[in-house]
Amino acid sequence: MSPHPAKASAMSTQHCEAFQRLIATVKGLPATPTAVAHPCDESSLAGAVDAAAQGIITPILVGPKRRIEATAEKAKLDISPFEIVDTEHSQQSAEKAVALVREARATMLMKGSLSSDELLAAVVKRDTGLRTGRRLSHCFIMDVPNHPTVLVITDAAINIFPTLEEKVDIAQNAIDFARAVGITEPKVAILSATEKINPKLQSTVEAAALCKMADRGQITGGILDGPLALDNAISPEAARIKGLSGPVAGHADILLVPDLEAGNVLAKSLSFLMGADTAGIVLGARVPITLTSRADSVQSRLASCAVAALVARRQIETAAGALK
Repeated sequence: MSPHPAKASAMSTQHCEAFQRLIATVKGLPATPTAVAHPCDESSLAGAVDAAAQGIITPILVGPKRRIEATAEKAKLDISPFEIVDTEHSQQSAEKAVALVREARATMLMKGSLSSDELLAAVVKRDTGLRTGRRLSHCFIMDVPNHPTVLVITDAAINIFPTLEEKVDIAQNAIDFARAVGITEPKVAILSATEKINPKLQSTVEAAALCKMADRGQITGGILDGPLALDNAISPEAARIKGLSGPVAGHADILLVPDLEAGNVLAKSLSFLMGADTAGIVLGARVPITLTSRADSVQSRLASCAVAALVARRQIETAAGALK
């Protein structure tokens, strides 16, 4: 489903600017070495080639060499500048792509035509994967028509029913991500169905706990408020009517949802009903991971690579600073 045809051109000019700015920002930086796991269909291979053409990534194509070359020939894609690491099957592609990161040959991971579960299974392996002290979580960054800023929605793809402890990592991952893409002090709205704490509604209790944890320095780098309903998280007028004050209500940068179902429905509603452009990234591993799909537009694919490249650069700078 796409926006109404009569409105499509106007909407596209209104809401593509944020992603274009992100892509333009990355173009001025060195290309990010990226292990592309199993790019064996036209969509995933073209995504890597397009991102390379924009100077965002330097791809290392990991998969069965003959299949990759056949795909490139059929799609008329020039992959001659890129290294190909030959593998026998998708599981080996995932494992080898992860190994390239561990060997410091790549600072970013990109999903090809294998399943997300297969790639993430290699990422979370205890001895050979890319685990850190953080839980993996997913962030959508969305450029919504007529909304003044981009919105980050988390987690709508990995954690199904996150616990309070897991929401701490989800919130911190999202804050670090928002800071990496230029939001200096991200405002985090912890969503529920109501702005009042109700002991019978667990998401409101957890929202209050997260806010207090932020007060005590257990979550850092952002401003948290919650529980907040969606309307008074993003609408200044709705927040005013409800008598909600503070920097977050009506002005949220990050929407932390109660569970995956809520987040997935929210993100897809904005995408398919509002025509929002969407980019996605997995955080909490040693390097950022892009999980693009065949349904993504070229703009969304490039934006996903761009935000991942910004996160990768911030991680490198942070690590360098820690060594000084």
